[in-house]
Amino acid sequence: MSLLSLFIFFLFVGVVPSIAGKYHVIHFLSPNLYPEGLAYDPSAQHFIVGSLRNRSIHAVSDAGVVETLISDLSLPPNASFLGLAVDSVNNRLLATIHSFAPLPPYNALAAYDLRTRQRLFLSLLPDGDVTATDRAVANAVTVDFKGNAYVTNSLGNSEGNFIWKVNAQGEASIFSRSPIFNHHPVDRNAPYSYCGLNGIAYVSKGYLLVVQSNTGKMFKVDVEDGTARTVLLNEDLDVADGIAIRRDGVVLVVTPVKAKLWFLKSDDSWGEGVIYDKTDLDAERFPTSVTVGREDRAYVIYGRAIEGIMGNEEREWFDIEEVKSERESKEDNVWIFVLLGLGLAYFLFWRFQMKQLVKNIDKKTN
Repeated sequence: MSLLSLFIFFLFVGVVPSIAGKYHVIHFLSPNLYPEGLAYDPSAQHFIVGSLRNRSIHAVSDAGVVETLISDLSLPPNASFLGLAVDSVNNRLLATIHSFAPLPPYNALAAYDLRTRQRLFLSLLPDGDVTATDRAVANAVTVDFKGNAYVTNSLGNSEGNFIWKVNAQGEASIFSRSPIFNHHPVDRNAPYSYCGLNGIAYVSKGYLLVVQSNTGKMFKVDVEDGTARTVLLNEDLDVADGIAIRRDGVVLVVTPVKAKLWFLKSDDSWGEGVIYDKTDLDAERFPTSVTVGREDRAYVIYGRAIEGIMGNEEREWFDIEEVKSERESKEDNVWIFVLLGLGLAYFLFWRFQMKQLVKNIDKKTN
């Protein structure tokens, strides 16, 4: 084999796996779990899922090994763990808790120590004058660098659509009730029109990004005073559910109904944004949450939560799957081949120079 062939072979060995790498799929066994929320613990390097039924929270390894992290039987029977967030600064896990009808209304945020797995606090969330008929729904949660947690109330009417705040000591209050949350029209005949504010994420520049299911809008909310404004997007995020942010600032939004993962970016700190790609998901398995795992890779949970809400008790297997942007993958592949071409050109130039050097040496010797 020539030196040129060896060079090309080893270069392809290095770059082709990144072109043809398989998506990471985790198929895990946990009977009757029906996980709605998904988070990633970078310290322990495992995923964390909740349960609609078992008052429990579980760790799922890359290989699909399931371990019970939290079993909190002091919670009301049949209470559901919905949103999850890892507070890496304080090594805590935050989890929203909700009881679906016909159970008595119950909304709370729990904090657990990730080392000892002991509960640090359980904060009941004020109902904010929401009626018993139209009950509040503690849904998604995020956390800032000071340990303050922000929880969305997903009741999508004028009484709902607000954000709770729970400080690091567990003291809860209604943080933002901006009128902009009820500004956009809602088609009450559309599926999930009752679901308002949903996924929420903290941005280190001092604001929250919140998506609203029944309008498809995204809001930017100031963490100092709770004021909000609508983010101008090139299209609505129909029935948006979970949201996550990559380290490069790309925002990921998942919907179970439209069964898509949207990829968004902004050049002005989310005054405006653009959906630059969307990836189709499996609607039957009902993806509800998205998180960012190792190497900034996006993962969604296929927890079949709608089956769990409807009372099914026969499901044993669930999935966590990596999702990629086709557009980003194509752009990455272009750069790989550009680098390959540059490497080949450099090698040919080096080989030419070596030939010239050998010729010059021969001339001097002769």
